Amino acid sequence: MDTLPPIDRTLPAWLIAELRSDHAGETGAVRIYDGILAVSRDPAVRAFAARHRQTESGHLDLLNEVLPKPQHSRLLPIWRVAGFLTGGLPALFGPRAVFATIDAVETFVDHHYRQQIERLDAECILPGIRAMLERCRKDEVEHRDEARAADTAPQGALLRLWCRVVGIGSEKAVVAARRI
Repeated sequence: MDTLPPIDRTLPAWLIAELRSDHAGETGAVRIYDGILAVSRDPAVRAFAARHRQTESGHLDLLNEVLPKPQHSRLLPIWRVAGFLTGGLPALFGPRAVFATIDAVETFVDHHYRQQIERLDAECILPGIRAMLERCRKDEVEHRDEARAADTAPQGALLRLWCRVVGIGSEKAVVAARRI
């Protein structure tokens, strides 16, 4: 992929806000996998987390190329802690909780990136940024699908509740990161 130019004043305000939320989300995603790696001793979970952490770190690098530091969310310290807890807490309960959490997070992220891509398509603007977002989205879908395939057993009530909390938390984090 071509190197993308840094954001400038010609980008629509809505896109700068979305990219800020994407950057915050990828920051949190790296920390999710850090949390899993800090807590889990399961070799399969650790291999999964290490692989996907590398991908999320690549996404964060891409966003750092296009979003100047002054445009980053001022809430990044919160997103780092929240991400670590979102990975570390389910790792305490084992592989099923980890894979269900990743499924919930990546399902949300797929939808979030898809909305941005659709708006760029509708406005017929910025094909380079659109391509970057689509690349990231496809990686996130692969993470979700791998997590789903790793555990196909039905979720219990507590795990379903946790995944709902993760989804709602992701939605609220995007709203906050767009603004702050």
